[in-house]
Amino acid sequence: MEEGTSRVKTELENLIDEFLEYLEIEKNCSKLTIRDYRHYLEIFNKWFSETQAEKQIKDLDLSTVRRYRVYLANKVDDKGLTLQRVTQNYYVIALRSFLRFLIKNDHETLEPSKIDLPKAESKNLKFLNKEQVDRLVMAADTSKEEGVRDRTIMELLFSTGLRVSELVGLNRDQINLERREFGVIGKGRKQRIVFVSDRAADWIKRYLDMRQDRFRPLFIRYSGQVTEDNNGEKMRLTARSVERLVKKYVREARIPVDATVHTLRHSFATDLLFNGADIRSVQEMLGHKNIATTQIYTHVTNPQLKNVHKNFHSGNK
Repeated sequence: MEEGTSRVKTELENLIDEFLEYLEIEKNCSKLTIRDYRHYLEIFNKWFSETQAEKQIKDLDLSTVRRYRVYLANKVDDKGLTLQRVTQNYYVIALRSFLRFLIKNDHETLEPSKIDLPKAESKNLKFLNKEQVDRLVMAADTSKEEGVRDRTIMELLFSTGLRVSELVGLNRDQINLERREFGVIGKGRKQRIVFVSDRAADWIKRYLDMRQDRFRPLFIRYSGQVTEDNNGEKMRLTARSVERLVKKYVREARIPVDATVHTLRHSFATDLLFNGADIRSVQEMLGHKNIATTQIYTHVTNPQLKNVHKNFHSGNK
C-alpha cells in the first residue's frame, strides 16, 4: 500500500460499521449508546485481530470467547485499575448484540445465547427519605438566581425521576405549568410523560420569573462567557455541572448518604412505592423498558412485608 493511502478495512470492521448503522437507523439508539457500543466492539476487534489473526468472525467459538473474557478481567484502565465486573459485562453484552445482528442478517457465527453473563454483584440501593430530600433542597441559597436554579433542579429531579441527561436537555417551551406535566425522550428514544409536583412547579415558575434572558434551555450556566448564538445552546447547563452541584449540596446538608443525581431518581421511585403506588405505574414514570428493572425497588419499599414482620416477629412488642 502506498504511503498516504487509506487502510482497507477488515471484514470484521465493516460488519461492526453495519451494526452501528443498524443501531442508529433502525433501532433509533442515542448517540451515547452508539458511542459506547463502538468503543466496546473496537476493543473486541483489536483483541480478535491480534490474537486470532488467521480467523474470521465465523470461526468464533466459546473457547475464544472465554479467552476474551480472561483478557477483559485483566484489562486495566487509564488509572491502572482492572475493569469492574459490571463493566466487563457491558463488553460481553455488546458482543452478544453484535452476534445477534450478524445471525439475523445471515452471517455465520457463534449463537449469542450460548454466551452466559455472570450475575453482577448486587449493590445496596441508595435513596433519600422525605426529611433528607427536604434538607438537601433547602441547602441552596435562594437569595441568588443561581441558588434558585439549583433548588429548582433538585426539586424537579425528585418530582419527576428524570435522568440527568433528560434534565439538561429540557427547554423552556416544553414545560406546561398549568397541566403540571411534559414529555421527555429517554433511553432508547422512548417517549414518556413526567409529572411535576406542586412544589416543583412553584420553584420552576419562580426561577423562570427571575430570568431576564431569552435562552431556550430550561437550565443555564452562570459562569463563563455569555454566548447568545444558536438560541443559547452554549449556555445550556451540562450533566457534569448538575452532578457537581448535587454533590455540593449533599455535603453542605450533611446527608449521611453518598447521594448523586441518580440517588434522587431512586428516591422518586421509592417515595411513590412507599406511599402505595403500583409497580407498573412507577415503571412507566421511570421509563423502564422491563418491569424487572423497576423491581429492584420493591424489596425496600414493600409496606406489606414490613407489616407482616411487625405483626408476627417475636422480637416486636
